[in-house]
Amino acid sequence: MESAAGDAALRVIGGTALSGEVHVGGAKNAAMQCMAAALLSDEASLITRVPDILDVRGFCGMLQALGASASLDPPTGRVEVRPGSVDNLAHSAPDALVKNQRASILLVGALLGRGLRHVESGPPGGDAIGARSLEIHTKGFQKLGAAVQAADGRIIIDAPNRLRGAALFLDFPSVLGTENLLLAAVRAEGRTTIVNAAREPEVVCMAEMLCKMGACIKGAGTDTITIDGVDHLRGVEHALIPDRIEAGTLAIAAAISGGSATLIGVDPAHMTGVCAKLEETGVSVEGGGDTLTVRVNQPLCATDIQTTPHPGFPTDLQAPMTALLTQAHGKSRVWERVFEDRMRHLEALCDLGAEIESSEDHLALVRGPLPLTGANVRGGDIRAAAALVVAALAAEGESRIYGLQHLDRGYAQLERKLATLGAQVKRLP
Repeated sequence: MESAAGDAALRVIGGTALSGEVHVGGAKNAAMQCMAAALLSDEASLITRVPDILDVRGFCGMLQALGASASLDPPTGRVEVRPGSVDNLAHSAPDALVKNQRASILLVGALLGRGLRHVESGPPGGDAIGARSLEIHTKGFQKLGAAVQAADGRIIIDAPNRLRGAALFLDFPSVLGTENLLLAAVRAEGRTTIVNAAREPEVVCMAEMLCKMGACIKGAGTDTITIDGVDHLRGVEHALIPDRIEAGTLAIAAAISGGSATLIGVDPAHMTGVCAKLEETGVSVEGGGDTLTVRVNQPLCATDIQTTPHPGFPTDLQAPMTALLTQAHGKSRVWERVFEDRMRHLEALCDLGAEIESSEDHLALVRGPLPLTGANVRGGDIRAAAALVVAALAAEGESRIYGLQHLDRGYAQLERKLATLGAQVKRLP
């Protein structure tokens, strides 16, 4: 792999067993959701434990472009959102910002919920991990009484009257779909039910913030959510839940290095899927309170992984877990059942020395353990980049991981947290 001029890289020298304690930050996948929820009131809201990542900074930029005040204070992890009057809010964020992240689509539900009669959005961006239709979103908005036009990923919505509660059935428990319809429904007239709703902890986090604001929501965290619309929401202070994906990535990093680590500031109940699979490979996992300790005392053994919606094994940890399985004895099978194109990291893992066969039915066969050797590799999305960092920790010699713009979208100072555990890792400008 050749690097472009000026392309930053993470240099990792493998072979060090990680050890120690590390603090886990707030959840990336709840940050933008709660920032969008803040738009539903004309009063200011304060969101705490917010990670300093590119996606958060970009979302602040979109809120500012809409006419709201939004700013991140990196040292404290606080974001204050001041939406102001609904009359001062624009009907869409600039396409140039929207195309940078998938969560931008949440602004549609928030603006509709706030009472804007006309809302538009360009095609939302994000990781290239397969087709991600907006149909769940648009069908839900239509059921709530809005007129929707959609073409080439762009949606145009007219809602001349107040949205009306409706019975919504989701064809798939989409996380963003569930959250977007929640945002639109909390101030709609009457009752809305969302059946086959996503159950992820991040959905619950946003719903809890909305309830603090005065919304009437029941069933968040189950497959059926009931929302009784209210006329007014107030500003609140709300703390994000721990980032279970960051925690899982750090746990897997400790395991592949053959070491041990205690993660502080986590919720072990959110990590049952990854903990179960780590234990199947022979990793010792102990959770208590807000800590989780992983320890490797024996050779790793192969296991099978398949990604499913929560509470199953999270798709966001499939790539790092695949990296770990390259060091497990035997043949492991990894099925990606959420996104159709989320195995682009396999080729880069093979460049490091892994032996992986992939098939058209989103199945990867991983044979291990094979010694990994340092190489220059590039991550094509957030979790793929993290997986390559994880693999490099077990590789002999020096690796350079490129594509850090992806890593920085989802992880706040991952290299510093790994260095806290003793990893030999440095960012090269």
